[in-house]
Amino acid sequence: MSSYAYAQAGIAVPRTSSQQEAAGTTISKSEAKPGDLVVWPSHLGIYAGGNTVIDAGNSKGSVSERTIWGSPTFVTFR
Repeated sequence: MSSYAYAQAGIAVPRTSSQQEAAGTTISKSEAKPGDLVVWPSHLGIYAGGNTVIDAGNSKGSVSERTIWGSPTFVTFR
C-alpha cells in the first residue's frame, strides 16, 4: 500500500516495510506530517495527522484510519 501511494506522488520507495524503514529518515512523532510512515515491528501505515494512521488492519483487503497505538517509529522521505 505505501509503496503504491508514494509512487502516485512520484516518490520511489523500496517495496517492503523493513526496506522502507531503513531507507527513510527516522523522525520524532512531533515532526511527523501527513504522508510520513508509521512503523511497528512487521507492520506499517501512513500517518494521517492528528494521531491517526491509515493502514491495512486485521482483515485482508481492509484499509482504515485509526488511532496510533503503542510506540511506533516515524519515518519520512521528505
